[in-house]
Amino acid sequence: MSEPRNNATKTRGKPFGPGNPGRPKGARHHITRAVEELLDGQAEKLTQKAIDLAIGGDLTALRLCLDRIAPPRKDRTVEFDMPTISGAEDHPTALISILTAVAGGNLTPQEGIALAGVLAEHRTAIETTDHAARIAALEQRLAR
Repeated sequence: MSEPRNNATKTRGKPFGPGNPGRPKGARHHITRAVEELLDGQAEKLTQKAIDLAIGGDLTALRLCLDRIAPPRKDRTVEFDMPTISGAEDHPTALISILTAVAGGNLTPQEGIALAGVLAEHRTAIETTDHAARIAALEQRLAR
């Protein structure tokens, strides 16, 4: 078994001592501020230069320009046949449709996980509502 570190209690938890909140929100490093001052007023020239380089065949400049025009999508709209979900009893059928779509290549595994997560949240909402109704009914019965 390894020995505990001597400074373990000093290095765990908050990085600042009591009364020291750290850097204020929105504060930027002095180098970042210096770079912004150098670039201030040059945005149009720099943008035009990147466009000129891209048109001239510079692939890096072209990629930079295209990423600004049409940035890579982080997710996409998912379209597949999913049964209507009106209650918790419909969840197994919906989950099977998601699994089938992932297995068939119509959805990526990540999209399947995301949809299953939405279903789980829906189920939790149904259960919470059901539990609240049951508790209210029990309290009403006990109050008599």
